Amino acid sequence: MSHQKDTRQIARAAGTVMFAFAIGQVFGLVRRILVAQTFGTSAELDAFLAANRVAETLFNLVAGGALGSAFIPTFTGLLAQEKRKAAWRMASGVANLVLLTLIALAALSALFAPQIVRYALAPGFAADPAQLQLTVSLMRIQLLSAILFGLSGLVMGILNAHQVFLIPALTPSMYQLGLIFGVLALAPQMGIYGLAWGVVIGAALHLLLQIPTLLKQQGRYTLTLGWNDPHVREVIRLMLPRMLGVAVVQLNFWVSIWLASGMAEGSVSALTYGFSLMLMAQVAIAQSIATAAMPTFSAQYALGRLDDLRRSLAATLRGVIFLALPASLGLILLRRPIIVLLFQRGQFDARSTDLMAWALLWYALGLLGHAVLEILARSFYALHDTKTPVIVGAAAMLLNIGLSFLFVRLFRWLGWMPHGGLAAANSLATALEASTLLWLMRKRLGGLEGRYALVGLLQASLASLGMGLTLLFWLRLSAASSAWIVAGGGVLLGGLVYLLGLLALRVPELRGLLAALRRYGKRRASS
Repeated sequence: MSHQKDTRQIARAAGTVMFAFAIGQVFGLVRRILVAQTFGTSAELDAFLAANRVAETLFNLVAGGALGSAFIPTFTGLLAQEKRKAAWRMASGVANLVLLTLIALAALSALFAPQIVRYALAPGFAADPAQLQLTVSLMRIQLLSAILFGLSGLVMGILNAHQVFLIPALTPSMYQLGLIFGVLALAPQMGIYGLAWGVVIGAALHLLLQIPTLLKQQGRYTLTLGWNDPHVREVIRLMLPRMLGVAVVQLNFWVSIWLASGMAEGSVSALTYGFSLMLMAQVAIAQSIATAAMPTFSAQYALGRLDDLRRSLAATLRGVIFLALPASLGLILLRRPIIVLLFQRGQFDARSTDLMAWALLWYALGLLGHAVLEILARSFYALHDTKTPVIVGAAAMLLNIGLSFLFVRLFRWLGWMPHGGLAAANSLATALEASTLLWLMRKRLGGLEGRYALVGLLQASLASLGMGLTLLFWLRLSAASSAWIVAGGGVLLGGLVYLLGLLALRVPELRGLLAALRRYGKRRASS
């Protein structure tokens, strides 16, 4: 019964997070449409996106995935053992260390910004001194966001550990609102600099939204660095290998920008747009479920309930497969009408559509791998094992870098646009990384309900096959129609066929969801 209770808790929390993330994705989509309309796939947007990578690297390296993977299991474990005072003392020490570290790294990055851009980030921009200087200036502005995001990420971990998911999950919406303000209110007078200040405003809103909810937890802040606190040292111990993994992942992004900066104008923007569209699906599907599941996984491990952890993880992976597989196929088949519908206006012309559609094709192939990887990585962190996913991730990302150089040359030899090779390398490396982690987790837990998950994969594949054939027929039938009809009709028709396929295959998760909706409807009708 405890496993069923945990599964229901994960499902409820995942539903809450998925709803909030969906709102954030809508705002993010609006922001991307506005940015595309205003800047297209121009050289100045390439400069903005390259500059943004530095701030994102600092945040992820110090306080993003590295901190979350180490802080949440430790903090949750202390709360589960009713050591509340120790938990908040540890949180205070970690917060102070994160703040000081990010301030120091941001200051050094601002000081050496010209060298970073010219030699490490985008050497291809050196052919245009104006673009090089623009990238440096935009980078210095956006470094402020890394400090704000660092504190906000820690607050998010604290709230998630208290099973508070809605407000933290709404913070991406606040960030997107800051960018929307930047492009609508600031960019008309400030140009691309307005968008950079929008990043800083969005990061501030990301943090401020969570402060009232944090205060309600009645935790006690302590002015300490926690050097003598064993729990702070435990967080640092867990963070260090994860930081190495994050560094390798970020290195891959830097290599992609490094290579794309020497390609045709707009290649950096097209890759970012394509990856972002794939990431929208990954966030809604995998990150929402992983965010909700990790505190439960951590508590199960802290209490020694490994059988429950095994079953919860298997059920979570199966649910992700049912959502990610059709989303991947839908993005592949409907990529062009979706891009035309959402982006092709203003400065985003037909050439921009071609560049983005080519990148999205190869990124969408890796959606399932990205989704499964998100769940498996969080499960290892819940086991207080940051070393295994880091080693595997580092190997995968180094492979990604090698494949990037190889695929760029291969695509050029085939006469294809070379930036697609960077997306293809990412998808292949991610799939191999997810497969390796799955194999290792099965060994760690002594099995992983393999038959249960495999049946789910088979059912999802059969239903997706029916959906794919239907979409191919629809694309032929609606070829002369507007993008609204082709994309909108394709999404609705494909989704309906997929759901009918799952019903025909008697998938228990869908039948359980429909039963829950019927019960909810009856309660609403009787009240």
